[in-house]
Amino acid sequence: RFKYMLHLVAYDSREPKRLRQVAKACEDYGVRVEYSVFECDLSEELFAELWARLLQVIDADEDAILAYRICGACVQRIKSAGSVRRPGKVLLYMV
Repeated sequence: RFKYMLHLVAYDSREPKRLRQVAKACEDYGVRVEYSVFECDLSEELFAELWARLLQVIDADEDAILAYRICGACVQRIKSAGSVRRPGKVLLYMV
C-alpha cells in the first residue's frame, strides 16, 4: 500500500498562525488522519525536505513536532477501531 517509508507526523503549536503553517506543510506531503496527525509516504529525501520546512515554521520553545518512521512490516500490523478512515491522497482531479 505504501511506496516508500511511512512517516507519522504529529504536532502542536501555541500560536494559531504557526499551527496553520505546519498543517499546510504536512498537507503538501501527506494526508491528515487526525486533527494534528498526518501519514506521509515519503522517500528519505522528501521527508528531509518536509522536516526542514517544519523546522523553519515552529518556535522550538513553544511548539512540538514528532515524526515516527513506520516500516512496511509494521504498517501491515497497524490496528484501528471505530470510524477510522485511512485516506488516500488525490493525485489528479479531472473536470
